[in-house]
Amino acid sequence: MTMLDKIKTASVPEKFSQDFVAEKLLMKGGTPRSIIPFIKKMGFVATDGTPTERYKEFRNPAKSGNAIAAAMRELYEELFEMNEYVYETNQTTLKGLIVEATGAEQNSTVVSKTLSTFQALRKIADFDSDSEEEIAALEEAATPTPAYTLPQIHSQQPSNSSGEGINLSYTINLNLPATTDIEVFNAIFKSLKQHLIQE
Repeated sequence: MTMLDKIKTASVPEKFSQDFVAEKLLMKGGTPRSIIPFIKKMGFVATDGTPTERYKEFRNPAKSGNAIAAAMRELYEELFEMNEYVYETNQTTLKGLIVEATGAEQNSTVVSKTLSTFQALRKIADFDSDSEEEIAALEEAATPTPAYTLPQIHSQQPSNSSGEGINLSYTINLNLPATTDIEVFNAIFKSLKQHLIQE
């Protein structure tokens, strides 16, 4: 039984610690020390050792494949940037991409371990059905940027030689970036007020 199989059968711990790996997953020796950093890189465990939602989704048979696919996209981000369908490539092509990405020799331990780990994970990954998290991210990215129309601003200009005032009005259409950071909006409107909306 592999380490991932044992994670599925064991209950979710408060902390994914060396003791949990050794006593509950029954993986002894130096294995716990090497497993924990890898599990964190997969996004299964937070930096403080707390299991994440992805960890819990992996334990759900209906979502397990999606969780592994999402983890692989993070763990092997550079490979997916080189080929978005890297999980469908044959061993020769995959090894070539790993050599290119790592800069290591073809017969090095780094390349062989990366290759074997990638192949083991893609056997249990489900790239065909996107997770709810991925779908939500795609929908958010596809949402058009809203256009805001500021109310008309009237500026009283000095009177001309005949003593009649000249009233000017203008409308500003401002396309704001798709962000939830309030500081971005504060900076935009502060600059607008400073340069355009003057008494």
